[in-house]
Amino acid sequence: MHKKTKYWIGVASREHVMKGVCGGFAQLCHGKEAPLKKMGVGDWIIYYSSKESIQESIPYQKFTAIGKVIDDEIFQFDMGNDFIPFRRNIDFISCTETSIHPLIPQLAFIKNKKHWGYPFRFGHLEISEEDFKLITQKMLEG
Repeated sequence: MHKKTKYWIGVASREHVMKGVCGGFAQLCHGKEAPLKKMGVGDWIIYYSSKESIQESIPYQKFTAIGKVIDDEIFQFDMGNDFIPFRRNIDFISCTETSIHPLIPQLAFIKNKKHWGYPFRFGHLEISEEDFKLITQKMLEG
């Protein structure tokens, strides 16, 4: 049986997203395993970064990476200081970081256009194929 492809948004600072892109992995929700378990081989993830780094207070508000889940492995990685987050192997594709602002009116997962940041509060969410295509089209044309 062929599983239907799912599309996800992961929320992380740009600095953390770039570490994942360089290392070929996704890490979500402060290293929790549960969001990674929801994803399957062939699923896609787009990262959204509200800030450039955790320390920053200046809004960044861009989609920063696109990648595809390449295997079933979920593994832990020891980052030191008793922090051993869960990760998942991702094949990231070359793209241009894209501001969310021009896309807000068209994105179906953003129900309240005035409080558009609300869906990102859990750090990981599933979106429609249409929303995925809308975002990736912008990121790939840059």
